Amino acid sequence: MISKLPRWVWAVAWALAFIAGIVNVVGLLGFEHQAVTHLTGTTSMLAAALAAHDGAAALHFSAIIGSFVAGTVLSGFLIQDSSLQLGRRYGIALLLESMLLFIAVPLLNRNSIFGIYSASCACGLQNAMVSTYSGAVVRTTHLSGMFTDLGIFLGHSLRRLPVDMRRLRLCFLVITGFLSGGIAGAAAFHRLSYSALFIPATLTALTSFAYGIYHLRKRRSA
Repeated sequence: MISKLPRWVWAVAWALAFIAGIVNVVGLLGFEHQAVTHLTGTTSMLAAALAAHDGAAALHFSAIIGSFVAGTVLSGFLIQDSSLQLGRRYGIALLLESMLLFIAVPLLNRNSIFGIYSASCACGLQNAMVSTYSGAVVRTTHLSGMFTDLGIFLGHSLRRLPVDMRRLRLCFLVITGFLSGGIAGAAAFHRLSYSALFIPATLTALTSFAYGIYHLRKRRSA
């Protein structure tokens, strides 16, 4: 059971899911039609490439996976903990994610696969930033776990078993954030092409600065 989630956790979770929704839909609508916020489909494509003895494709999908994992490694190096706590180096991690997304735009505009790798690294960094808070597993770049928890809670309610309402609200929050980001990202992509990624890059930078200001005020008031 989740004991309590501060307001800033709710706000950041929705914002990061919104950002991930934009990034993923741009990847899917782009020249590679590649999901970049999670690795399930990419790993399946890697398996298919290996089965077909397609070395170039296998190398490409391995690079996407490697880029995502590199982002998680960078997050682990910076934050150094799996528990979400005010005072960790989230501002720096968010700023690095923003930079990776900004870098991805000119690369993708030239149809360079390195743009995909940069975006994938950014998503790995984001997903690893928020691992747990008060016993709740928080993932903002994919929804399988959220939909699974949602189904479990609905099953529990049918059996009149206790339901963790905070966890249920968190599931809805992340799902709606990712969905809203996907809608916004699709609309932006049709107007701006890959420059649509400037939107999540800017939002991530603003989130970084807002977090820094919030943390500074908390320290001064302590």
